[in-house]
Amino acid sequence: QVQLVESGGGLVQAGGSLRLSCAASGSISSIGAMGWYRQVLGKQRELVAQITLGGITNYADSVKGRFTISRDNAKNTVYPQMNSLKPEDAAVYYCNAGITTVVPSRFWREYWGQGTQVTVSS
Repeated sequence: QVQLVESGGGLVQAGGSLRLSCAASGSISSIGAMGWYRQVLGKQRELVAQITLGGITNYADSVKGRFTISRDNAKNTVYPQMNSLKPEDAAVYYCNAGITTVVPSRFWREYWGQGTQVTVSS
């Protein structure tokens, strides 16, 4: 009943920028922290950036100064702006959110998007 739908991935040259978006929809009462993770084949999924409901952000050291995460609470959407992309940023990016639902009532769990591919050419 709750979905996270991602968009904005694609191919970009090194040094370029991409803006991803993730919109949550469904039987939502409230959304807590929202974030983005990434995963390269054969490696563990890692946190890229996270933002709380109040706007407190947390970034992986590897993206600090290059990526900016923001959210629009009215639209239940989170956006990472990714600048100065490097080949090592290439991965499948996954949206994550902690959501309390209306139905089932007051039930909290983490949700994941389907993933969007980001490819960075050198």
